[in-house]
Amino acid sequence: MVPNELQALFWDINLTDFDPVAYPDYMIFRVLEFGDVAAFRWLKLTFAEEEIRRVLKSERRLSPKSATFWALIYDIPEADIAALRERPSPVFATHG
Repeated sequence: MVPNELQALFWDINLTDFDPVAYPDYMIFRVLEFGDVAAFRWLKLTFAEEEIRRVLKSERRLSPKSATFWALIYDIPEADIAALRERPSPVFATHG
């Protein structure tokens, strides 16, 4: 169960009957990106540290600011954080 205080983080779903454990990537991403200290405490009570670290390493939607912060907190090298890895630039077709 997601506490009512965290409703603002999950504006796009109905939390009444939502099981956060069924969607760990979604829940962990939202808290890491938008949460405060209370949200992070809830996250740590709900998900194992290994699960949080897995999402941090694989979630590309994290902003560089959030990704860098959590990489420091969890002592994960930036090279192991998906959101911080270099992404190829988009290729634009030119007509000649």
